[in-house]
Amino acid sequence: MANEEAEKKKNTTSSEAKQPLKTAKKKALGWMEWLRGWFYLVYEMLFQRILASHLQSPMPLPPINDVTCIVTGSTSGIGREIARQLAEAGAHVVMAVRSTNRAQELIRKWQEEWSGKGLPLNIEVMELDLLSLDSVARFAEAWNARMAPVHVLINNAGIFSIGEPQKFSKDGYEEHMQVNHLAPAMLSILLLPSLIRGSPSRIINVNSTMHYVGFVDPEDMNVVSGKRKYTSVVGYGGSKLAQIMFSSVLQKRLPAESGISVVCNTPGIVLTNVARDLPQFLQVGYRLIPYFIFNAEEGSRSTLFAATDPQISEYCEMLKADDWPVCAYISHDCRPTNASEEAHNIETSYKVWEKTLELVGLPSDAVERLIEGEEIKCRYGNSQE
Repeated sequence: MANEEAEKKKNTTSSEAKQPLKTAKKKALGWMEWLRGWFYLVYEMLFQRILASHLQSPMPLPPINDVTCIVTGSTSGIGREIARQLAEAGAHVVMAVRSTNRAQELIRKWQEEWSGKGLPLNIEVMELDLLSLDSVARFAEAWNARMAPVHVLINNAGIFSIGEPQKFSKDGYEEHMQVNHLAPAMLSILLLPSLIRGSPSRIINVNSTMHYVGFVDPEDMNVVSGKRKYTSVVGYGGSKLAQIMFSSVLQKRLPAESGISVVCNTPGIVLTNVARDLPQFLQVGYRLIPYFIFNAEEGSRSTLFAATDPQISEYCEMLKADDWPVCAYISHDCRPTNASEEAHNIETSYKVWEKTLELVGLPSDAVERLIEGEEIKCRYGNSQE
C-alpha cells in the first residue's frame, strides 16, 4: 500500500522539495502557503470520514507478541486507544505518563474487560513528564538500564492550548514546542540504544495537519523575538512542523544497518481531550459536529498502522534511498501523503536539528556516538555533568 503511493507523491512534489534551497531566508509563511494550509485543514475535517471509509474500526492488528511498545500520553484520547489495542494484540506496552495512578486504574479496568479472552495483558507504567526535560532523561536512563529492547516508540503525547496566553516550562521553553517537539525528540535520541536492541524498530511521531500552517524560525523557537506575534496556533503549528523537520534529519542520520524507521502521521481531526483547552462555547460547537470528527478509536488507526504494518520499514528505506527530503508521513486514512511545502525546506530542517540538540543539551554527534555504542552526556537527568 505504501509503495503504490510513493511514485505518485515523488512526481507531483519533487520540484517543491528542491524549491526552498534556492530561496532567501523566510520570515514567515507566504499568504498562499497559509491559505493552502487552512484549506487542507478544512478539507480534512469535511472529508476525512469519506477518505477513511475503507478502514475498519477498531483496526485489526497482526499478532505482535514479543514486541515492546512505549506509548507516551496513554491515559486519554488516542493514546489510550493505542495502548489498549496494542496490548490486546499481544504487545508488551509501557505507558509513559505523568499520572501513574490514573494509568494503573486503566490497566485494572482493561484487565477485567479482557478476562477470559486470552492471557493477561502485558502492560506496565513508567512516569514521564514532557514538561520536564529532567523527567525525560531519567525515563530514558531507567529504561536503557534494563538492557531491554524497544521495538516501537510512539511519541503520542501533545498539547494544544487553544486561545491561551504564551506559557513556558520550568526549562524555559514555550510549552507547545517543548511537549510536542523538544521532549519527544530528546526521548527518541536517548532511547536509540534500546531501539537498536529492538531492531528492526520504529519511532512513530503523532503529528497534525496543523503543521501545514506552521512556521519555524530556528533562532526563535520560543517565539519571543517579537518578529512574529504569538498565538496558540503559531505555537502548536510551529511545534508540529519542527517535529517533522527533526524527524526527517534523524531518518537521514540513522544508518540503514541500525534498522530504525522514523515515521510521522496525522490522526485526523479527533474529538479528544485537546477540546478541554477550548473556551466553553467552542467546546459545545466542537461536539455538535460528531459526523465530521473522528472519535479516539478512529483517530488511533493511522498510528497503529504506522506502528504495525510490515511495509512501513520498506517504504522508509525507499524514501531514504531516493534522498527524499522528508521522512515518511502517513495520513489519517493510512496512506502515505506529502507533508507541507515548508517541511521540505532542507536547510531549515538541518538548522532545526542542530538547535533542538542544543536546547535539550545533547552533543551534535549524539546519534553517531550512540549508534557506535558510546555513552553520551546530557545536560539533564542523572547523567548531567
